[in-house]
Amino acid sequence: MTNPPNGDPSMEAVDVRGRFVWHELMTRDVSAARKFYSELTGWKPQAWPLDPTYTVNHSAHGPQAGFMEIPADMPADMPAHWITYIGTRDIDGTAAAAVRGGGSIVKGPDDIKGAGRYAVLKDPHGAVFAILDPENSRAEPPGMAPVGSFSWHELATTDHEAAFAFYSGLFGWDALARHDMGPMGIYLIFGTNGVQRGGMFIKPAENPGPPSWLPYVSVPDADAAFAKATGAGAKVLVPPMTEPSGTRIAQLMDPTGAAVAVHSPGAAPAPVVKAAPKPKAAPKPKGAPKPKSAAKPTAAAKPRSGARSKPAAKKKAAPKKKAATKKKSATRKPAPKKRVMKKAAKKSAAKKKSTGARRKK
Repeated sequence: MTNPPNGDPSMEAVDVRGRFVWHELMTRDVSAARKFYSELTGWKPQAWPLDPTYTVNHSAHGPQAGFMEIPADMPADMPAHWITYIGTRDIDGTAAAAVRGGGSIVKGPDDIKGAGRYAVLKDPHGAVFAILDPENSRAEPPGMAPVGSFSWHELATTDHEAAFAFYSGLFGWDALARHDMGPMGIYLIFGTNGVQRGGMFIKPAENPGPPSWLPYVSVPDADAAFAKATGAGAKVLVPPMTEPSGTRIAQLMDPTGAAVAVHSPGAAPAPVVKAAPKPKAAPKPKGAPKPKSAAKPTAAAKPRSGARSKPAAKKKAAPKKKAATKKKSATRKPAPKKRVMKKAAKKSAAKKKSTGARRKK
């Protein structure tokens, strides 16, 4: 294991507690690992000058990971695996605290020339990790991890709350969020000083093996990296998917048998591009003439013409009054007929009198 020196003594003062400062792949096929990861991540593998059997992989931002053969004294059935190194300036004190917290020491504490002091530990639930006080450490880059570096660390365990309490006691991690993942349970996000560093969750029963840490490498495009990895012989653990944050991830088993994950910004920029055209479509004030047509004087005049129709109706009603007067006059006309009849009756009465007078004579 190593974190190669960068020749800058001022870096000694950098605070590394709780940071993931180194990553190491233990495998039985270093040459296959060098070929696979250089194509997947763009790393440039180099032999470490202090130990040519140890491969140091560099990105544009410096050394990122080391490869080493699984020692011959290790069990023959031990699979290839990644070990994550967490920073601390007190290796012996941290190792002792891990034991008091229910963990155990797998190897060390010990010194490695040109690298620093380290120890390999196991947490109370069986997950293996390492601690390191690096001889040379770099300041943590702000913002999202640069492409080619490790951007996230995930612990699948049997009790994520108890595991968090254990690691928090060693490294001062804070619980930054707890997300309900439905049937998968709670996903606990941890970090320091508001910086998210990884997550913990209950390992599904169908997932084989003991609790373990899974490192994520930042790549430009998780989908393209996934296609490249599977084309190079990697097995699929979790196909590309979008996280709630909008980033894309995929989990794989490399050709040597070690689990690893890739992480990219993914679909996050897409909504910005899609949202841009909307303001252009919004200026449909070209249809603003519609308000003008809505206020057409002709349409507005209709109510006025309707007001004029009312007096017209009154004029029509006026003739009815005239007709009514005609009826009245019509009722008066029969009067002359009665007068004629009275006159006729008087005449006939006069005739009778004259005739009667004549008869008397």
